[in-house]
Amino acid sequence: MNDTCSERNTGRAAVALSRRGLLGGAAAALAAGPLLGAAEAAQPAAAPPPRKIKLGQIGYGGRGRWIAKLFQQHGGYEFTAVADYFPDVAQAAGEALGVDKSRRFSGLSGYRKLLASGVEAVVLQDVPYFYPEQAQAAVDAGCHVYTAKPVAVDVPGCLAIGAAAAQATREKRCFLADYQLPLQKPVIEVAQRVRQGAIGKLAHILSIGFGWQGWPDPPLGPTIESRLKEEIWLSDTALSGDTIVSYDIHIIDAVVWLLGRRPAAACGISRTCRPAPHGDRTDAAGVVYQLDDGTLWTHSTQSITNSFDVTTLSASLFGLEATAHIQYGGKVYVRGGKNSFAGTCGDIYLEGAVQNIADFHRNIVEGHFENPTAQRAVDGTLTAILGREAAARKRFLTMDELVKENRRLAVDLKGLA
Repeated sequence: MNDTCSERNTGRAAVALSRRGLLGGAAAALAAGPLLGAAEAAQPAAAPPPRKIKLGQIGYGGRGRWIAKLFQQHGGYEFTAVADYFPDVAQAAGEALGVDKSRRFSGLSGYRKLLASGVEAVVLQDVPYFYPEQAQAAVDAGCHVYTAKPVAVDVPGCLAIGAAAAQATREKRCFLADYQLPLQKPVIEVAQRVRQGAIGKLAHILSIGFGWQGWPDPPLGPTIESRLKEEIWLSDTALSGDTIVSYDIHIIDAVVWLLGRRPAAACGISRTCRPAPHGDRTDAAGVVYQLDDGTLWTHSTQSITNSFDVTTLSASLFGLEATAHIQYGGKVYVRGGKNSFAGTCGDIYLEGAVQNIADFHRNIVEGHFENPTAQRAVDGTLTAILGREAAARKRFLTMDELVKENRRLAVDLKGLA
């Protein structure tokens, strides 16, 4: 599949956005280290990677091309196979990455041929609807998995990702979900202080996922094929998970990571307001999550074209003694109380992706198979899905109800090769 949610929004407003509006972070490391802006000793040149890992990538759209370059620049990977639904894209990927023509695969089953080609690790960068199936097949084939986000679009998909990651751990394979905000040192510092009581008892959380989203939404074709290319699939809920899952997941994941838990319930309302919609994604929604202790978390989302003045992915945590704030790009802080802090995030997308790629290589080579990002990715995606479903149904919905329903989103793949 051709994922082309590219870097088109980089530098716009307060944050730089790319795939599904931006790139997210994966690791939840809390190790102390120098904050951005603090003086750091000069670091010696990095030693060459101990060995190259045979890598295959599924999906070579905008985000796929971007991440592939970063894997190349790391120096510890060798692309030996590529797959994309569209043959011309697969060929272009092979040319760009130096992959032999015999290992450039296309079609719905192209990823299976890639897995059978002898790759050690797989990068999933196509359409989220397919990630659970592809991830499970990759683990079954004995491969390490590096996946984009969201990791699924429905509850069965989330559960399948969790099961695949658990299997990977048992079989000593790496499974890394590429989220980036929790890798930023200032954000880690804010999280540490909140967890240590810097804002006092948590009273309310307010998060926002507002962005310029000029996602194309042309008339439906005779098959789903036309919806798989460019950014069109982002307008179809079954392919992308809807806006709150495909875009807002990045800040939702960050809140779940900071809290260390997912919400217990949600209620909300959503609407579609763009003219002549063809896909079924919603354009605006308001969701109120409830944590297990009764704390409320209010989340607002919109994907309305030309909403340049409110482009943001951010979260504020209001305590009885102080306030904490995190966001994609710009200032983060703990304000008030006796343990205040202020910092500024750098290039979240580049730094986070580079760190995740390095971590993935190191984990494989050194044998670290705990895979801590996997369950958090599942919890964050389930939280976004809970918000989507509560808003679509306009009622109070518990996480237990949602998981018990185990409702699958269906895509008609008839007519596809």
